[in-house]
Amino acid sequence: MKKKILVLCTGNSCRSQMAEGFLKSFDVELDVYSAGTNPSSQVHPKAVQVMAEVGVDISGGNPENVEKYLDQSFDYVITVCDNAKETCPMFLGDVIEQLHIGFEDPADAVGTEEEVLAEFRRIRDEIKEDFYSFYNQKLKQSSSDFSTCCGG
Repeated sequence: MKKKILVLCTGNSCRSQMAEGFLKSFDVELDVYSAGTNPSSQVHPKAVQVMAEVGVDISGGNPENVEKYLDQSFDYVITVCDNAKETCPMFLGDVIEQLHIGFEDPADAVGTEEEVLAEFRRIRDEIKEDFYSFYNQKLKQSSSDFSTCCGG
């Protein structure tokens, strides 16, 4: 059975979009969405750029409001806000497990173009590493358990 995952943050323009893109790249069988409590008008262009550098296309992403998903059920809802600066949204819908995997917001980066891009790349790499660990521990494990026990 497909695992259904919702990744939440405030603007749904950087971190949650990158996490959604990585999860989809790890396993096309996953049913992954992202949303925000106060969605931006577009996915941040630098998030699109740094994800393209590692072969993940999030250019078709569209920031969405979490309210769109409240009547749906999910296996996992994962918040990605940095607790020090933001209040992560709470998901009030039907969810089996809520997790928090926090990251700084690369959209807050200041400096030269190269310094800002370096910050986007750093956060991208952290998201990839942490979500790959999540995938291996929570998702890949459960599908192999199913295969072992149930002939799937």
